[in-house]
Amino acid sequence: MTSTLDAPDVASKVGHYYQVEGTYDVGREKIREYARAVQDYHPAHWEESAAAELGYSGLLAPLTFVSIPAMAANRTLFESVVVGYDMFVQTEQVFEQHRAIVAGDRLITDVELSSVRRIAGKDLITVTNTFRDEAGETVHVMHTTVVGISGDEVDPAITDAVANTMMHGVNVFGGTATDDVDAEVPLRPEGQLVLASGAPSATTLSFDELTVGDELPLRAARLSRGDLVNYAGVSGDGNPIHWNDAVARLAGLPDVIAHGMLTMGLGAGFLSAWSGDPGAVRRYGVRLSNTVVVDAVAGGEIEYTGRVKSLDAEARTAVIAIVAKSGGRKIFGLATSELRFR
Repeated sequence: MTSTLDAPDVASKVGHYYQVEGTYDVGREKIREYARAVQDYHPAHWEESAAAELGYSGLLAPLTFVSIPAMAANRTLFESVVVGYDMFVQTEQVFEQHRAIVAGDRLITDVELSSVRRIAGKDLITVTNTFRDEAGETVHVMHTTVVGISGDEVDPAITDAVANTMMHGVNVFGGTATDDVDAEVPLRPEGQLVLASGAPSATTLSFDELTVGDELPLRAARLSRGDLVNYAGVSGDGNPIHWNDAVARLAGLPDVIAHGMLTMGLGAGFLSAWSGDPGAVRRYGVRLSNTVVVDAVAGGEIEYTGRVKSLDAEARTAVIAIVAKSGGRKIFGLATSELRFR
């Protein structure tokens, strides 16, 4: 177990950058597999004809699909740069969609340690993933913020418990502190990012039909332990706090909890079911405030509601304020999305 005092100065590594070798090939069946995992049954994720009707060249990936290549891409960062912590807790996520990702895309993934902030004695660490297509255009940018936790806040028994539970070859704790704190930080090459142009919106709703204060239809989503295990396998996030009672309790949790990214994926589906076009989202930001407990017998439930917060007539965009509750508690401390309408 490493104390915070023994950990390297991660803030000095801000700007650390690398590009993942090779591409992530977006497959049609992987899209369907992920859509099932986040219970998103919008036809554009399942039927090529439905995607074509919306103007897309292939099956449309759900908004949070990029978390899959990001999970693999960020592993090196957390094994060799962001080290010295005993646990990470996801706290905030931002998705910036410049063009919807479709089956057949080959994504080039960049990783950058974009900020480290110390608040209330804890390090808030933000990692930025930039996804480009083979033409060099940026199609999506994702910002992930986690809290690094060390020392007395972590039960020492969790290390052995996780080691005996996790799939072989996977390390959820990342790396340990090394002596190369003075090593030169590789930085992002200079140059402007070329942003992809999103397709014209094909939303069911027209911007002219919207009014500030309009409420979105409630969505109630149920989760079972099987849903959590399935999402872990599909997404690559196999942290046992999402499926093992003993490890969850050693981590200080009341029981097994749903993946934060799963709750956001359900929220993205809530938005597209209302707007009619999953590709209409330009930005989706969520700050997590509470966990979703998934009981072994009763499961768990999340209720999503939303309202139109503001409208931009020139851009034909709307900002939606989203509320997600589980067990009577808000699980999203702050969540908004900007959508473009026809």
